[in-house]
Amino acid sequence: MTIDKNTVYKVADLARIEIKDNEVDHLTEEMNKILTFMEKLNKLDTDGVKPLVYMNEEANVWREDVAKNEISTVDGLKNSAVHNENFFLVPKIIEK
Repeated sequence: MTIDKNTVYKVADLARIEIKDNEVDHLTEEMNKILTFMEKLNKLDTDGVKPLVYMNEEANVWREDVAKNEISTVDGLKNSAVHNENFFLVPKIIEK
């Protein structure tokens, strides 16, 4: 399959991009190079090759996601300059 000027304009229209008339020849050449490369890839023998889903075959090695109370509320509020019994107090930044 080869790409012609009409195909370049159609692809540009589908992609919602504007191309100038002086760019069409260059784009036609570049798109034909891409198609030539893809045709070479299609000729490769891929029998016996597993489909690649991830770049590596490592399993999830992260820890299990378990909620824990690491510090108490009192200890957490020690990190705040201003607070009440249970909450951090911060300045209002959004005005109505």
